[in-house]
Amino acid sequence: MYSPIQIEDQEYYIKPMNCPFHLHIYKSQLRSYRDLPLRFAEKGTVYRYERSGVLHGLMRVRGFTQDDAHHFCRPDQMPDEIDFTLNFSINMLRAFGFNDFQAYLSTMPEKSVGDEKVWHDAEAALEDTLIRLGVPYDIDEGGGAFYGPKIDLKVRDALGREWQLSTIQFDFNEPERFDLTYIGEDGKEHRPYMVHRALLGSMERFFGVLIEHYGGAFPAWLSPKQVKLIPIADRHNDYAHEVAVKLQKAGLRISVDDGSDRMNAKIRNAQKEKYPYMLVIGDREIEEGQVALRRRNGENPGAMSVDDFITLALDEIERKV
Repeated sequence: MYSPIQIEDQEYYIKPMNCPFHLHIYKSQLRSYRDLPLRFAEKGTVYRYERSGVLHGLMRVRGFTQDDAHHFCRPDQMPDEIDFTLNFSINMLRAFGFNDFQAYLSTMPEKSVGDEKVWHDAEAALEDTLIRLGVPYDIDEGGGAFYGPKIDLKVRDALGREWQLSTIQFDFNEPERFDLTYIGEDGKEHRPYMVHRALLGSMERFFGVLIEHYGGAFPAWLSPKQVKLIPIADRHNDYAHEVAVKLQKAGLRISVDDGSDRMNAKIRNAQKEKYPYMLVIGDREIEEGQVALRRRNGENPGAMSVDDFITLALDEIERKV
């Protein structure tokens, strides 16, 4: 039984990271060289004692959820595994619209474990990947974890501040400490290498940076509210709700402003709520079976059929415009 520790008059217990549990899953059965690489992933809650003065919204918290994964591979698979993991991380960030990011290669810290030559070989392997994939990077001297070097991807928020999200860590220490092995082609036991990776890092921080990045004006594919239907007068409400049903069946996230405000006020409210699409409905739209499209950015494409709008919206969502 662990004894609690006292921090700011509160009792805490030490919790291990997710790594040992994945290591024990690996060890739960005999592994062959044909089984590798093996990749285990989970969303795990982890904790870090951040001093009160540095706690900062969603960006820096004491308890957070990490999209944590550990890749086990043969030494000859390591270059391809690091390439795969770095490409995966970059593609994930770009999918959410993060193109202004910086890579850092974090090297051996003052307090570390393991042979120094292995450290330098691991640093070289990570650097080779950055060079091979054409990713610009800076060196973070001594910034590695105690068990191995790493690549960090940091993105800038709307205020130009850097926040670390993705991380890829090379680990030659824990497979040794936990005595991980696989049976090689020669029938003998060999030691695997291990890669720690988090694509988004802390989920809380990722969402905080994402909200800052877009200022709440999310692209249509990502926006929790995509279409606001705006009937001009009460007599247009029934048609607006008919259109709403059709849009919902197409998979769009919609709402209808059937309140008593004037049309211009409804449009202003929808813009403040940052709807990507606003569909105005009046007498002419009902007669023609159409909707009048306005965009959040002020563009006014005008009247079109409901089917044409659905095609337009679904295409832009599919292409992550």
